Amino acid sequence: MDPVVIPILVAAIVVVFLAASSVRIVPQARRYNIERFGRYRRTLQPGLNFVLPVADRVNTKLDVREQVYSSDPKPVITEDNLVVNIDTVLYYQITDPRAAAYEVADYLQAIDQLTVTTLRNVIGSMDLEGTLTSREEINARLRTVLDEATGKWGIRVNRVEIKAIAPPNTIKEAMEKQMRAERDKRAAILHAEGERQAKILTAEGTKQKDILEAQGTQQAMILRADGESKAVELVFQAVHRNNADAKVLAYKYLETLPHLANSDNNTFWVIPGELTEAVRTVTTAFGDRSTTGQPPGPQRDEASRDDTAAEKGATAPALEEVDSTLALDAVAAADEAAKQAAEAVSDAKAEAEAVGEVRLPGRSRQPEE
Repeated sequence: MDPVVIPILVAAIVVVFLAASSVRIVPQARRYNIERFGRYRRTLQPGLNFVLPVADRVNTKLDVREQVYSSDPKPVITEDNLVVNIDTVLYYQITDPRAAAYEVADYLQAIDQLTVTTLRNVIGSMDLEGTLTSREEINARLRTVLDEATGKWGIRVNRVEIKAIAPPNTIKEAMEKQMRAERDKRAAILHAEGERQAKILTAEGTKQKDILEAQGTQQAMILRADGESKAVELVFQAVHRNNADAKVLAYKYLETLPHLANSDNNTFWVIPGELTEAVRTVTTAFGDRSTTGQPPGPQRDEASRDDTAAEKGATAPALEEVDSTLALDAVAAADEAAKQAAEAVSDAKAEAEAVGEVRLPGRSRQPEE
C-alpha cells in the first residue's frame, strides 16, 4: 500500500468523526444540557444542533412533558392517634432543565420526601373522620406547599391526589359496624314512617267513609221524612177536600187500634182516652139509623121533605119503598161496623191482657189471674 494513502485515510476518518460529534439531533419534548469542559454551556432545543467536538458533551437528557409519579404507601398518624397508610399520585412537569439538573440531585426523591412531610403535617391536625372526608382540602394544601418548594428546582407540580387511605383493620371493622348500624337505623326510621303514613291514610279513609255513610243516612232520613210529610199532607188535604165528618174519622181510628199491640217490645199497652168517644160516636151514628130507619142530619131533613111531598100526594108509594130499602141497608151496615169495632176492641184487650197490663183513662185494671 502506498505510504501516502494511509495518512489520508486516517485524516478522513478523523474528519468524519469530528463532523459526527459536532451534530446533535434533539427529539421533540426533549431537552439536552451541554457542558463544555465540565461546565454548563447551554440547553439544546428540539431539532438539529451543532456543538464543538471533544469540548462539548451532553450531560443530562430531560423530558419536559407532564409526568406521573405514584409514591408507595406512607404511614401517617392522625390527631386521634390512629396510623393510616396513604398513597399519593403526583403530576409534575419540568419547566427549567438546567435547574432540574443542577439545583437538586434527585428531584423525584425530593418531591416524594416533601410530599410525605407535608402529609404528616396536614393530617396530624385532623382526626380520622376529617381525613376521610377532606380529601379536596388535603390535595389543595399539598399542591400549594409542593409548588412553592419545587419552583426553584425547575419543576411545576400541576396536581396532587390522594389515591388511597387505608386505616387499620380494627378501625375498618368498627367503621363497617357503624355503617351497618346507621343503615339499620335509617331502615327502621323509614319503616316506622311508612307505617305511620299507612295508619294516617287508613284513618283518613275510615273518616271519609264514616262521613259519607253519615251523610248518606242523613239524606235518606231527610228524603224519607220528606216523603212521609208529603204523604201526610196529601192525606190531610184529601180529608179536608172531601169534607169527611166525625163518623168516618172515628171509624178509621178504630181500624188502627189493632196495630198498637203488634210490637214485640211492649210490656204494657195504653188505650187512649179517645177510644170510648170514638166507639160512642160510631155506635150513635149507626144506632140512630137502625132505630129510625132514616139517615141522621141532613139526610133526615131530606126524608122529612120527602114525607111532606108524600103527604101532598106526589109519588108516596115509591118513596116509601126506597126509604125502607135504605133503612135495611143502614141497619146492616151499622151492625157490621159495630161488630168490627167490638172485635177490634176485644182483640186489642186480649193482646194487652196477654202482655200483662191494660190502662184506661182515669183507671187501671190488672189482668185476672
